[in-house]
Amino acid sequence: MTAATIAVVGGDGIGPEVIEQAIRVTDAALKHEGIRFAWNRLPWSSSYYKQTGKIIPDDGWDTLQKHDAILFGAIGSPDVPDTVTVHGLLLPMRRKFDLYVNLRPAYLFDGVQSPLRDKAPGSIDMLVYRENTEGEYAPIGGRLYPGTPNETAVQTSVFTRRGCERIMRAAFEAARKRPRKKLTSITKSNAQVHTLGLWDEVYRDVARQYPDVQSNSLLVDAAAMDFVRKPEVFDVVVASNLFGDILTDLSAIITGSVGLGASANINPERAFPSMFEPLHGSAPDIAGKGIANPLAAILSAKLMLDHLGHARSAAAMHSAIARVLKEAKVRTPDLGGKATTVDIADAAIAALA
Repeated sequence: MTAATIAVVGGDGIGPEVIEQAIRVTDAALKHEGIRFAWNRLPWSSSYYKQTGKIIPDDGWDTLQKHDAILFGAIGSPDVPDTVTVHGLLLPMRRKFDLYVNLRPAYLFDGVQSPLRDKAPGSIDMLVYRENTEGEYAPIGGRLYPGTPNETAVQTSVFTRRGCERIMRAAFEAARKRPRKKLTSITKSNAQVHTLGLWDEVYRDVARQYPDVQSNSLLVDAAAMDFVRKPEVFDVVVASNLFGDILTDLSAIITGSVGLGASANINPERAFPSMFEPLHGSAPDIAGKGIANPLAAILSAKLMLDHLGHARSAAAMHSAIARVLKEAKVRTPDLGGKATTVDIADAAIAALA
């Protein structure tokens, strides 16, 4: 039985390599429920742009909206400007489909060595909720007098009460379901008094509605220090677009590798398909070598299974990945091994069996 139709955008660099392995592992996991997904592979990438002059066809957004979810690899190529790739496909997708929750888990698996000293398996276990549609990445600004000594650049952050409140509420709801019931809001209102001042006001308003959740507010520079100094104190973290982006690169590294960093771009109201992607970029320096770690993509697919209501298959996939990492027999170079991208997927499929 076909349970869902998934749009697949492999994109650039290592994106197609890791996404294909994520599909293989997902197919194996779905056998636990006796179902399958239909995968619709779409060719949108820098190569597609160079062939057609467009990063996405005119009917591309309508095409995506017909799917139950989107599995996304990576976008970006050294020979194509980010204004075409990132600002033509990835960021507009988040805004057009109102994917305002960017969920980025960070977990230290057994068998993976953190670069931090003496961190036990499971001691780092956090969920970062990043606001995904406005904030510092709002496409508002421009340049005046370009190419002259008076050239001026303006980039405007946009914080709305609605935008702040809905990401806060999503984070508090997640914290309420976790054993520690703890939340940290990331701010910099001592310097950005207007935008982050509003963020803090909304945080305090929402926090009062969740008396069962222990919450606090932390300046982003202090948070960056504590992500390294004592990451085990964090449970659920909620942050603006920019702060969440930067801190989750850090949280991925302290759990062993950015090759383990998964993410979900979610529209909780399900008015649009949600999108799932690994944290890492297109990594053109290793593209085509077959050595990229596919686990971030596989873990992103696991988040997709959770979102689509296939908890049994998602749990099986997570257990298989945990087993592969704990046994430490098959590892890609980022984790100190010599295995290939396909080797890791094969090991996960074997663990699922």
